[in-house]
Order: sequence, then C-alpha cells, then structure tokens
Amino acid sequence: MYKILKKTRIGESIYEYEVEAPLIAKKAAAGQFIIIRLGENGERIPLTIADFDRERGSITMIFQAVGLSTTALSRLEAGESILDVVGPLGMPSEIENYGTVVCVGGGVGIAPIYPIARALKEAGNRVISIIGARNADLLFWQDKMAAVSDELRIATDDGSAGQKGFVTDILKAIMEETTVARVWAIGPMIMMKAVSNTTRPNGVKTFVSMNPIMVDGTGMCGGCRVQVGEETKFACVDGPEFDGHLVNFDLAMRRSSVYKPEERAAVEEEEKDHVCRLGGI
Repeated sequence: MYKILKKTRIGESIYEYEVEAPLIAKKAAAGQFIIIRLGENGERIPLTIADFDRERGSITMIFQAVGLSTTALSRLEAGESILDVVGPLGMPSEIENYGTVVCVGGGVGIAPIYPIARALKEAGNRVISIIGARNADLLFWQDKMAAVSDELRIATDDGSAGQKGFVTDILKAIMEETTVARVWAIGPMIMMKAVSNTTRPNGVKTFVSMNPIMVDGTGMCGGCRVQVGEETKFACVDGPEFDGHLVNFDLAMRRSSVYKPEERAAVEEEEKDHVCRLGGI
C-alpha cells in the first residue's frame, strides 16, 4: 500500500498527489513513469512521474479526472492509500548539455515536462519553456516551471493567460529568434504532432512522450505499440520518448480512441451509482 501524503486540487478536475514510495523515488529519473492500481480488480493507470523527493521518499503524480479510474482516484484523500504503484518504468530522457533547448508542456503535460526541464537546466542548458492550455484555469506550476527555466512563455487558446494562441505560435517565434538544439514536447497527441510539424522544417530534434493504451508496462501485452518510422515500438520499454518526426501520430490517435465509447458509458453509469449512494437510495 502506498500512502497519499498530500492532495491538492490545482486546476479544473486536475489533482496533485504526493505519494510515499521511497524505492521508486530513489531510482526515478526525468521522463519515466509509474503504473498504479487502486484495487485488486482495478484498471492499471500509467502516469508520468511529475516530481520526486529522494530524501522524503516520495513521488508526485498529477492527473485529470476524466475516466472511471481517474475519477475514483480523485476521490481518495490524504492519509488513504493506493494499492499498487509500480515503477520507475520506461527509459529516462536523454539529458546532455545541448545548448539552447525548448520544453513544451500542454495541459496536464506541464507536469511531466517539469522534471525534464529541471534536469536539462542542471546539465547546463539554456532552457526556454512554453506551457499552454485551453484557458487559465487549466494552467498550473507556473512558478515551478519558471524556477527551472531561463525563460518561461505561456499560451492559452482564449487569451485568459499569457499569449492568445497555441504553443506552436510561440515555438515558431523562438526558432526565428535563436538557434534551438533540441525540443521536448508533452501533452495531447494533437499538440505533440503540431510541435513536431513545426520543428520539422528546421530539422530540430524533437522528443515526444507517448502515452498510448497500456496494460502491464513491461513489454508483454503489446497494447502500447507505436509506429516510429518503419518500426513498431513499445512505449513502455522503448519509450515513452520517441523522435517526434518519426512517430505516426494519426495511427496513435486512432488507437487511443478505440475504447472511448465504453469509457464514457462506464463513467456515466458510475456517476449515477455515486449519486444514488450519496442520496441513500
């Protein structure tokens, strides 16, 4: 059992949990992820490690309550426990001193881009970070991102914070202003595809973190396969980071939406049951 040390609601249906997991915290590196399970019959939920404190023996996870399992997770409180937390899984980010790098986080992707930006800064890079969301209510960790960046720029679709527009608008301007050695982008697949298409003409190496349907997280099930160039890769053991210029995003997006109707139906049914339980029916 893994105790929740702290719970914070940091945005619209977005939660930050600090969880006691000393062995994972000891080994965790930027770019890696965990898989959690709430109960014996629970779904396995992959979440990128947003932060880790080796001395405190804790890791931080951030998620948005959108499906059945993440909604159930959001109802847990500090002091309660998660049954299983497995990790760290996946390959760490390739951290070196490249020069000027750009880290792009979209929506909940702001969380996993943070440890990457921090590691790149610690390696001596000039780090320019871009974070974006549909509106200001979905933004978080601005202060944390600013603390590990030489420059932080913000974009929102509606202009309620930072520049009105998309993260790619800012990225284009940055590449016109300075020479960028590497780009990391984490967020919705459509955003990572757009970032990759933005950097492609300039030949800027771009890493994206893929979060497809995943079951075991150890390469056994094959559910998380991703087409990268002419090869089929498993996000859990070969990734989660891949060259964004080689990823077949269209195929990945089709695969990620396969179970959405069933997920919506399950959420609706659970919400009805939850309302009935609260009403004593």
